[in-house]
Amino acid sequence: MKVKITIKDVPEEVRDKLAAQAALNRQSLQDYLPVELERIADRPPAHVLPKEIEQRGKASGKVIPASEILEARDADRK
Repeated sequence: MKVKITIKDVPEEVRDKLAAQAALNRQSLQDYLPVELERIADRPPAHVLPKEIEQRGKASGKVIPASEILEARDADRK
């Protein structure tokens, strides 16, 4: 079942950015926002992510040194 949601006091610049993103996807803001809200709702909460990463690492048996992770991160910033 679909429901209506009203969001008050959204800054105009935020609305404009969302409208621009919708336009890039060739969607109206009304069509774009429910998809984005669903995407946000499907993300795991921030406090769950580190535990999930740790569990996946243990399950795979692979260990990546922090120095490699930081090096890869910094390479993307160049």
